[in-house]
Amino acid sequence: MAEDENRDKRRQRVFKGATILTGITNSEVTCTVRNMHDGGAELMVSIDARVPDEFLLYVPTDGIAYKAVVRWRRENRIGVMFTGTEPKPHWHYG
Repeated sequence: MAEDENRDKRRQRVFKGATILTGITNSEVTCTVRNMHDGGAELMVSIDARVPDEFLLYVPTDGIAYKAVVRWRRENRIGVMFTGTEPKPHWHYG
């Protein structure tokens, strides 16, 4: 089944720099948001990046930290569902 057939909402193509904030000793993973809608996004990460199943996704152009849960993983791409938002963590400098 194609990925598009599993989606309830059509994602808007974007190309935004973002940071995955893992909360593990304030560690961060840089990524690119490829497409996005109110309920989730597709992220591109380094193939060797260690990304936990739940994290904050900080998107500087939006000024928002999205609470994200991983729904799928394929090579250097990760599909996430948003479960809420938070203010940018004070320890993140970006």
